Amino acid sequence: MPVQITIIGLGQIGASIGLALAAHKDKAITIGHDKDFSIEQRAKKLGAVTATNHNLPGAVENADLVILAIPVHQVRETFNYIAQDLKKDAVVVDMTPVKAEVAKWAREILPASAHYVGLIPAIGAGHLDIAGAGLDSAKADLFSKSVFLLSTPPGAPGAAVKLVSDMVSLLGATTILTDFVESDGLMASANILPRLVSAALLNATVDQPGWQESRKVASLAYYRATSALSETEDTESLSMLAVQNRENVIRLLDQMTTALLELRDELENENSEALKKRLESARQGRIHWLAERGKADWTHIPGERVEKISIMESLLGSKLGKMGKRGK
Repeated sequence: MPVQITIIGLGQIGASIGLALAAHKDKAITIGHDKDFSIEQRAKKLGAVTATNHNLPGAVENADLVILAIPVHQVRETFNYIAQDLKKDAVVVDMTPVKAEVAKWAREILPASAHYVGLIPAIGAGHLDIAGAGLDSAKADLFSKSVFLLSTPPGAPGAAVKLVSDMVSLLGATTILTDFVESDGLMASANILPRLVSAALLNATVDQPGWQESRKVASLAYYRATSALSETEDTESLSMLAVQNRENVIRLLDQMTTALLELRDELENENSEALKKRLESARQGRIHWLAERGKADWTHIPGERVEKISIMESLLGSKLGKMGKRGK
């Protein structure tokens, strides 16, 4: 019998998960829920979910796996809504890029009979230039050859980890085990800092002296440099992510400030050779990163890969029934 996976939030991430799982209907039935009823209906029409349920408790009550693909500021409230309707040994996954705080909410709110797993997706290299973040930008292969960071609280059942890992493999991605502290550090630099830097660039230029003219000629370079803070950005969510991960973010902002000051000093001192060397080092760093990202050969990556077991064993076997209860 196929496992039931409920996806809460049918934007780019949630709908892409559903589209990828649609190729495995023998293993997974997907139930979709979104606060916007029209998005639910469109997602079903696109084939991103098997069915929809606009009643949130009803959407999760029979789910083996519940995926929260929603902004971080909606997660705690959603935990409260679904807690009493989760069946025994249900696995609850959130996809937000900050885990330590969300894990605390899970421990406080979710029942002892449910199991929390933190998951952070990375988009496949073939879609790094994708625009938008909503349902219209969802792709079945969005996560192809990418890496998901997986973290759990102490004592989490191995079967819950394997269930989530096997789900990720159905998306065409690889799971790497980490912990909440490490994943928060990684996401501060890979996710939060670029968006804050885009915000800082916009604040330093928009409506500042000269903007009335420079806005007319701001072109590709400006567009690319500010695109990390897109017009669809949920600024409430970004603000909360930065605050929840503030130690890492402050450290990285200090590093960013130092890098800018070094550039400034080289300009002020007319040290063109040092400036050229610094810019070339940055350019080569980006080329190297993009080449590695495209190859997606992460066999050497630090971290523990989840032990591979069969999809049938994890999704359709009796593992979940043996999980037992976790302590509060």
